[in-house]
Amino acid sequence: MARILTSLPELQNQLARLRDRVVAGRQALLQGWKPALADAAHARDAGNLAAYIAFRREDLRDLQERLSDLGLSSLGRCEGHVEATLDSVALALDAMVHARPGEDDLRRLGLDKRAGDKRLKQNTQRLLGKEPRRRRVRIMVTLPTVAGQDVRLVRDLVERGMDIARINCAHDDPDTWKAMVDNVRSAAQAAGRDCLIHMDLAGPKLRTGDMAATPGRLRLKPKRDDRGDTRAPAYFLFDASGEPGGPGLRGATGLAGYPRVSVTRDWLARLQPGELVEATDARGKKRILNVLERMGETHTLACAADNVWLEQGCALKHLSGEGKQRSATVGPLEDSFDVILAHVGDSLLLSRDGAPGEVGGENGHAGRIPCAQPEVLDSLRVGERVFIDDGQIGAEVERVDEAGAWLRITRARPEGDKIRPAKGLNFPDSDIRLPALGEKDLIDLDFIAREADIVGYSFVQSAADMTRLAEELEARGAGTLGRIAKIETRRAVANLPEIIVHGAGRAPFGLMIARGDLAVEIGWSRLAEVQEEILWLAEAAHVPVVWATQVFEQLIKENLPSRAEMTDAAMSERAECVMLNKGPFVLDAIAMLDDIARRMRDHQHKKSARLRALHW
Repeated sequence: MARILTSLPELQNQLARLRDRVVAGRQALLQGWKPALADAAHARDAGNLAAYIAFRREDLRDLQERLSDLGLSSLGRCEGHVEATLDSVALALDAMVHARPGEDDLRRLGLDKRAGDKRLKQNTQRLLGKEPRRRRVRIMVTLPTVAGQDVRLVRDLVERGMDIARINCAHDDPDTWKAMVDNVRSAAQAAGRDCLIHMDLAGPKLRTGDMAATPGRLRLKPKRDDRGDTRAPAYFLFDASGEPGGPGLRGATGLAGYPRVSVTRDWLARLQPGELVEATDARGKKRILNVLERMGETHTLACAADNVWLEQGCALKHLSGEGKQRSATVGPLEDSFDVILAHVGDSLLLSRDGAPGEVGGENGHAGRIPCAQPEVLDSLRVGERVFIDDGQIGAEVERVDEAGAWLRITRARPEGDKIRPAKGLNFPDSDIRLPALGEKDLIDLDFIAREADIVGYSFVQSAADMTRLAEELEARGAGTLGRIAKIETRRAVANLPEIIVHGAGRAPFGLMIARGDLAVEIGWSRLAEVQEEILWLAEAAHVPVVWATQVFEQLIKENLPSRAEMTDAAMSERAECVMLNKGPFVLDAIAMLDDIARRMRDHQHKKSARLRALHW
């Protein structure tokens, strides 16, 4: 300790020089940001962000260790109040060298440090609404299409704890969106609480194009033993939700795992457990289907003991206990598409034309699939990486010609991976510049400006993108509409400070860590690191963050959370909002997340541990 005490003046000088460099760096950054600073409050937030960036440009490890040895702050939690923290430590050092600081100085510094937390809370409430009872974090839930028809489902979502309903404009249409909005507003009013509407613009999502399609056919196949005897019937759902029928989700259990046969709601309403349905299948064979259990207003569980091949229009005859026979037909079924089976080493053509893709032949040629945005292919260079289906399949560009981009598959499972239509494409090494607002987005903004509380800005990459969105919203009379910039590309990460400054000046503003595309773009190994950096910069700028993508994904789809999901959900409480995706068990996921968020609130605030009493 003697060595430390003798170096206190030197430590004071080191801290003073650090503060001078932080102030100089802050002023330099603010000079460049000056045109975007809308008012005094925004300028204060931007000033602290600039100070934090200047502060983090320093290697502070030695200084942190020396301060920690003295029992002083190691500067590790100063995101929301950089200069006030430096001043507090300087004052404590001065007290150790000279005399006790005055009470007025201590009170001023305490108020300055708390001001950052207060600004973040105010900005969060402006964007995301009032803080829920007993937890700090808000819960956002992506609505399924059926939410436009089933008001009971929407009421359950609100009652379980949904604070913000998310509508993805990449799916459905304005009529469906309006029905969803009306149901959310009605459910929130009935529950006596607020529930905001967040609508995501589709943006320039790069995808694979169409493959050859054939009319949908559904096979109900019982499980048989080695002798051919039926071991278990084929379970399925009669589905009156309005969605096309089709096979269940692969690997899923619960409702998501059952094949679905589309029928009308009035016909379904008359089915009772224990009754029978006679089906005339696509081969003209008559099969008996057993009605087992009602699963809500729009689904009924049934089973078949024999193979049944169903197509749209196949006859169904309800054999009721009253002796009446009520007839119906199988409704629309999802079309089936050819798929390309890709193995490591295969070649694949990402074509320019919009013709349906084709399955390849032999000699290592997997096939051809069109790129839904062929204009990006000219930006590709030999050797650059390409990822398909959220990184499931990896490839490398071998050449680009008039036909398109020729890829060599570099990553796939040993048995091969299927490439399907409308799957995401990522080009992390390529300099692809597409407008963040396309023609569809501008049309959708007309609806969003009228009906939504928040607009989600997909694939934003620059300050200019934020300015463009602000201009479009102002032109529609929605200049104060809340907006969330989705951070999902390398350029967005590189330009994050400017995106924040230009986004936060005109209206309520926040960030979304869109971890799906972001992980593919920056590399899986960097996701955790970049996620932390986004949280730090957002806290420094006093703007809220939405933690998104695959939160409780397994629980939502299969009603069985993984251990990693539980840890991820606990960590997500450091953000101001957590987004859950749609799925058959989303109600259970909301309840679980609500419980975890309430518990973690007592243990942690942002990245600072809260040392409440432990009960061991």
